[in-house]
Amino acid sequence: MTVSSPVIGVLSLQGSFSEHSASLRRLGATVREIRLPQDLEGIEGIILPGGESTTFLNLLDTSQLREPLREAISSGLPTLATCAGVIILARGVTTHDMTTLGVLDITVARNAFGRQTESFEEDLSIEGIEGPAFRGVFIRAPVIDAAGPDVRVLCALRSGSPVACRQQHVLATTFHPEFIPDLRLHQFFLHMVTASGRNTSHTGT
Repeated sequence: MTVSSPVIGVLSLQGSFSEHSASLRRLGATVREIRLPQDLEGIEGIILPGGESTTFLNLLDTSQLREPLREAISSGLPTLATCAGVIILARGVTTHDMTTLGVLDITVARNAFGRQTESFEEDLSIEGIEGPAFRGVFIRAPVIDAAGPDVRVLCALRSGSPVACRQQHVLATTFHPEFIPDLRLHQFFLHMVTASGRNTSHTGT
């Protein structure tokens, strides 16, 4: 059987990249681990996983990925960022002095819900995700403080805090969809890749 197999990069410097990779493979995508600038060549989308945001930013510099990654995303590469990945993309961090990529027009508060012991889960209603509630896993999660006019908030907690948004080709969630078996959010992202026209319909049997 011939199936579409988009090539999705997963930033694999640190954090939950293996869990994202497993979810993508379950959906039939081809996964490429991104560790060096040349790894970006030919990918059709990219995921920035959860992890430790300060460490991530330092590793982007030591691997010389910061500017190539910024350029790729700014040029329209479909992107899914989760938890720390959202901090990396944001234009500003209200709680810490961090030099982010600044490609997503939001400001975030880092560790907004406290330390790891304050981690929690909540059922979420996410615009564009059909079916039952999506289980949001929040681990030392940031929260979206403010969003620019081109950013659409897709989901908020019962408290009203925004936790998912989209700006054109960039999808961002402050929770961890990679830690649950529900693949709908990863599937939604793959639909974004297809709609972008970057999916060159690699095939396999």
